[in-house]
Amino acid sequence: MPRAKKIVDKPNVEKTVEVKTTPAAFNLMNILLIIVTLFSLYLFYKIHILEQKLAAATTTTPTQQGQQQPTGPSISIGKVKALFSKGYMNFGNANNKLLFVEVTDPSCPFCHVAGGQDPETSKSINSRFQYVSDGGSYDPPVTEMKKLVDTGKASMVFLYSPGHGNGELAAQALYCAYEKGQFWPVHDRLMSNAGYNTINNDVRNDTTKIPVLVDFLSQQIDSNFLSSCLTSGKYASMLKRDEQVSQSLGYQGTPYFLINTTTFNGAYDWGSMSSVVNKALQS
Repeated sequence: MPRAKKIVDKPNVEKTVEVKTTPAAFNLMNILLIIVTLFSLYLFYKIHILEQKLAAATTTTPTQQGQQQPTGPSISIGKVKALFSKGYMNFGNANNKLLFVEVTDPSCPFCHVAGGQDPETSKSINSRFQYVSDGGSYDPPVTEMKKLVDTGKASMVFLYSPGHGNGELAAQALYCAYEKGQFWPVHDRLMSNAGYNTINNDVRNDTTKIPVLVDFLSQQIDSNFLSSCLTSGKYASMLKRDEQVSQSLGYQGTPYFLINTTTFNGAYDWGSMSSVVNKALQS
């Protein structure tokens, strides 16, 4: 018989390969690790800030533009009454129980919200600013103020301040229109959606675009007069004065309202102002 072969299982031999890390490679790995860690912390921080902003936006009431009542200088009724003098755009007189002041900028989107003539811009900003007349719940204050002014129950002053940056020529146009007794038609045209686009997209304070603005307002005011008024810069100094006066009244951003000496900083709904209005009328 043939001899059986002895089978011997050879053990598995594992070879260990030693990877030597050079000091330079080790330093590079540490640097990369630090960079990744810092970037992760940065992303966490940005996400945290974004969450805070979103939370604030969802808790802001419909009557606020994310703004609080200012903590500026105290305002005397005498300072408000002084605005009802020659040189300011004012309606009515200082002896009324109810005095309104609006610090505005025709290029400011939230001024358009409060102005009551631009449902398109208002709704596009946020549904909370959709007008009552457009099926929403926001009642724009300027239109309600004008009703009280027209009936002689209130007086009103308009001041300019650069809340958005493109409204200087449009604000000068308001002064020109005020001179000719055409303030409200020009105001309402400028504060429309077409006005917002013309001011911010076409004119943008470019004096070479004065003909564009004049043509846009040709149905509201004499074109030759307006062209001459704007080209001369007749009311440019009034805008600088308005800015300074606004600061003394506690102005923080457009739109900014005073009802006698009570301040409303932002595009507040008329309902939020009505208690102050009623109190003044009943005094």
